[in-house]
Amino acid sequence: MYISRSHFCSLALGLAAVALPTICAAAEAPKIQLTPVFEKVQMTVERPISVVVPPDGSNRLFLVQQRGKILVLPKDESSADAKVFLDFTDRKMEANDQAKFEEGLLGLAFAPDFAKSGKFYVSYSQQDIKRSVYSEFKVSKDDPNKADMASERILLEVPQPFWNHNSGNMVFGPDGYLYLSFGDGGKRDDATRSAQNLFMLLGKVLRIDPSKPSGSRGYTVPQDNPFVGKEGTRDEIWAYGLRNPWGISFDEEGTFWLADVGQDVWEEVNLIEKGGNYGWSFREGARPFPLRTDAPPAGFTSIDPIHEYAHSDGISITGGFVYRGEKVPALKGAYIYGDWGFGRIWALKYDKAAKKVISNDLIYEAARDTKGKGLMKPNAFCEDQNKEILVLDWGGKILRVEAAK
Repeated sequence: MYISRSHFCSLALGLAAVALPTICAAAEAPKIQLTPVFEKVQMTVERPISVVVPPDGSNRLFLVQQRGKILVLPKDESSADAKVFLDFTDRKMEANDQAKFEEGLLGLAFAPDFAKSGKFYVSYSQQDIKRSVYSEFKVSKDDPNKADMASERILLEVPQPFWNHNSGNMVFGPDGYLYLSFGDGGKRDDATRSAQNLFMLLGKVLRIDPSKPSGSRGYTVPQDNPFVGKEGTRDEIWAYGLRNPWGISFDEEGTFWLADVGQDVWEEVNLIEKGGNYGWSFREGARPFPLRTDAPPAGFTSIDPIHEYAHSDGISITGGFVYRGEKVPALKGAYIYGDWGFGRIWALKYDKAAKKVISNDLIYEAARDTKGKGLMKPNAFCEDQNKEILVLDWGGKILRVEAAK
């Protein structure tokens, strides 16, 4: 099912308050299909949130499940022979109310020297006291498809006031440092006023070197971080003013993409800059947030998203990555992202020199239930070993993007 470009443009033009340019290109949107893969494995998959390929030449796919397991997917996509790499199901990661679904095992990143060191990093939630935990592990010396559970070294623990907006996304940048994203602490309206507070880690992107513990820290802070040595700030912070990042990635040119889930009206695609303030909660999208009635501090400035969409088009953004595979040539160079609530997928092309979006094509829309919600909920967009697009459906499916036949 597809929405016509004319309908999209009419909707966009009708939103008079939108500060960003409307994209109404005449070309027909690329058409894709979603093909199920690893179907025998999917029978036991719950809440898949990420597929990660380690930098060791093995071309293995590691599937992260929010409920607590990481699987090594079989080389043969028709096989059911997935290996359990890590199992956190015995840890109390979620609150008792299972409707509160933003806690759990939330991120995986392999060290750039993983082939030599065997080190990898995970983020997960813990209860009593409610907190986010970031830990280093090593692979078992006896089995490359098993984590050494006794090797855990905690890097960082951050108290969480509520069950939602944990984020937990993590990725190594081209500089070799680990980037961690945090939501604002949860509930709504930035209840703890964390996102603009530079002495709190919530509502931020952090940049650390986990390979070198320093003093009481399980990591070292790079000295070129923007707030190093500044009084009243946390020097781990790379960027701030975020609500609930869900989907972070670097493209081949080193540009840092981040999707930030909105609250009442606007979902955002941001390009993250060193020391950048992305506005929340004084701003939602490219305009003032009306429920924040106090004035921003003197000298307040923020960076607007490069793209946003209103809740008439979707209710919860899922970020992805810039596509560089071969299966769908029309998507090459496009940022692939979607909406979890409506089951939509877009391909956005951005001119970095001109600093503007040049196209934003709706390339897929899931069927809807009787309440208008998408029957396929894209929870992550991931690169496979061939740099092709895998879509992880909240319901447990693993889908590959291919050109429509």
